[in-house]
Amino acid sequence: MKPYHVGIIGFGTEGVWHAHQIEISDFFELAGVSDIAESRKLLAQEKGIRFYNSNKALLADPQIDVVIIATPNNSHNELSIEALEAGKHVICEKPAAGNCAEFEEMIEVARKHDRVLSVYQNRRWDGDYLTVKHIMESGRIGEISRIESRIHGSRGIPKTWMRENRYEGGVLWDWGTHVIDQILALKPDKKVSYVSATMSHMTDADVEDGFTAMLIFEDGVESIVEVSTNNLIPLPRWYLTGKKGSAMIKDFRSGAELATLVEEETEEVLAARIGTGMTKMMVPRRAEEVHKSAMPVVEELGTYDYYRNIAEVIDGKSEPFVKLSESLRVLRLMEAVKKAAIAHETVWFEG
Repeated sequence: MKPYHVGIIGFGTEGVWHAHQIEISDFFELAGVSDIAESRKLLAQEKGIRFYNSNKALLADPQIDVVIIATPNNSHNELSIEALEAGKHVICEKPAAGNCAEFEEMIEVARKHDRVLSVYQNRRWDGDYLTVKHIMESGRIGEISRIESRIHGSRGIPKTWMRENRYEGGVLWDWGTHVIDQILALKPDKKVSYVSATMSHMTDADVEDGFTAMLIFEDGVESIVEVSTNNLIPLPRWYLTGKKGSAMIKDFRSGAELATLVEEETEEVLAARIGTGMTKMMVPRRAEEVHKSAMPVVEELGTYDYYRNIAEVIDGKSEPFVKLSESLRVLRLMEAVKKAAIAHETVWFEG
């Protein structure tokens, strides 16, 4: 497989990340980057990377096969379409676009020009997510009834374009894209039926700095998806409830703690004092009834496979790992979360 030449539009944090990934890839070669900031030009020069003085110049280079869009969210639609119409394959940073209509337009342009379009959902390669996927597929805690996924930070939104609504900033269109994509990827064959949500503005009036969404799938499975930037004491990254047990993952680097039932209760539960009252319902299980174990975090695969898959898709040798229909579903659900939060009501969602 010959390497494809890649140009990156936007050389901020994500653009630099992509440049590094391209440099270690066997399938792509970095042709150069463009950015509107002079500081980014200097950084490219320091790294020995060709800098195009404009996006137009980059897109006009016939040697470039693939363009990565790593710019603020509000520009994804326009720049992706320009690149596709210039005959380039496109990898677009998440979120795919500001809304479903914009993304559908991008998909149509890609089909018209017979180009590959992909959304960079790199968090499908995170070790904590892969560990959750393994737990669910293994059946170790039985049929899953509830999935809780949380990202808790404590520094608020960085003082960048992400704090401005005009750039389509805010945590829902940032980390929300990842956690929603992960949840949907865990249950690809089940539709979401209902969505309810809230959004917080503790430190930012212009955009939300946190959100909590409850997703109800058609099979009855509940999922809490939450991103917050104001938690000095974070809750666990993942918590799963199954018919045979529970599982918890504390953070990105931790493995899973599992507790499964060894046997059902064989004798009457005696009431015990908890706090200022008596209860039978909340009496803890006896030690012999529960088996506790640990599962190491699944090794992160990085995004090497993502880039290889894109190259194989361009060559017509493989189906895309991140499908356009999946990215569109994520956007539809994000719109439903926003609608439910603003309206303070549960939204019917079939998809």
